[in-house]
Amino acid sequence: MKLPLILCLTALASAQQPAPKTVDPVMERTVLRMARDIQRAVLSLPTYGVFDSITFGIKGYTVILRGVVSRPIVKSDAERVTQKVEGVTAVENKIEVLPLSPNDDSIRAQAYARIYGHQTLSRYSSNRGSPQFFSLGRAAGGITNDPPVGWHAIHLIVRNGTLRLEGVVDSTMDRTIAEMQANQTSAFVVENNLQVANQDEQKAIVPKK
Repeated sequence: MKLPLILCLTALASAQQPAPKTVDPVMERTVLRMARDIQRAVLSLPTYGVFDSITFGIKGYTVILRGVVSRPIVKSDAERVTQKVEGVTAVENKIEVLPLSPNDDSIRAQAYARIYGHQTLSRYSSNRGSPQFFSLGRAAGGITNDPPVGWHAIHLIVRNGTLRLEGVVDSTMDRTIAEMQANQTSAFVVENNLQVANQDEQKAIVPKK
């Protein structure tokens, strides 16, 4: 199964001045190459994981990082690798670090187990539904400070009791199953932002009953 490379990253290129009648082809190629390199660099970060969602825009040769992450190190790492991309002259880091919360940490653990432990959805992780082994880091700081490693197509963003699903799945059925599994957690609200490959799926916000 191959999913689109961009899961939680969207590149938006725009000029600093109103768009001219003709686009400079050299600048256009440079910005497109920068976007690909930034995307690759951020997605390759070992600290960027299932509980994070980063987007970015490019204005001229300045990169604006946005999104939410579960740990401060993810924000700083994203800025560091972006600064190293050829052609980038400046980085505005507007990524928000989510506040520490034992309740949110519990929801992340529940959501991960419910979604990636499901037989149909386990294929959306490189762990293939394998058990998450005990670690000292997880015992001391919870799953937020010791997140599961590897590739995850479905990202789980938790803020103040709200669980948001981000990413791309193969079918509407998989999207529905993920939402059903998310609703079995203790989250107050579930927001299903999952996109279906090659389809224009609209955002659904499902209050907990």
